[in-house]
Amino acid sequence: MSKWRTFKRNLFPKIGPIVYVLARAIGMTQRIKPVGWERYEKGESTVIFAGWHGCTFLFATFLRNKKLFAIISNSKDGELQNFIFRKFGFETIRGSSGRDGVKALIEAIKTLRGGKSMAFTPDGPRGPSGVVQEGIMTMAQKSGALIVPVGSSARHRWRARSWDRYMIPKPFSSAVVVFGDPIEVPVDANKEEMEQLRLKVEAAIHRMAAEAERHVGRDGDKA
Repeated sequence: MSKWRTFKRNLFPKIGPIVYVLARAIGMTQRIKPVGWERYEKGESTVIFAGWHGCTFLFATFLRNKKLFAIISNSKDGELQNFIFRKFGFETIRGSSGRDGVKALIEAIKTLRGGKSMAFTPDGPRGPSGVVQEGIMTMAQKSGALIVPVGSSARHRWRARSWDRYMIPKPFSSAVVVFGDPIEVPVDANKEEMEQLRLKVEAAIHRMAAEAERHVGRDGDKA
């Protein structure tokens, strides 16, 4: 085991509570404006809220304690994320690749068929950023759940130097979470139709992300 892996194994269980307190404190100062949420707040349909991995801070902050499920990686980084998401009121399903990924996918489909909705990052956990992977498409097709594209942004924020350029809003920033129109994935869709739908979902999330940027008065990271 590498020194870095050993370091993460020993450190992450200790810093989880600290990171949660910091995240919760920053989240409580955010003036988050929901756009389009009124269509989904009653929970009348089973949906998968889909937003980019780099924007999960606002995504999770707004959707906290709404009885949603989330898939969290089984990696050591995932241990920290799992702790925070559960503290935020999410139910979690563990797994992201290999056998664990298949098990997580099957469990997610069963959960959705049972009428529970999910929050999901279709470009995670390793990217490429802003590209929808096949997992969410399979989940929607096999369960009948609708995919809801989501974008979020904060006027004042930090960006991490990570693959997803993770966004952390600064305290007391104005912020927005934008919910788009639901997208259905027919159970009988063939391979070509699934690819077209995947591209449709990807484009829709990008549109919601751009709309969120406009709502807070930014033009990407140029503002």
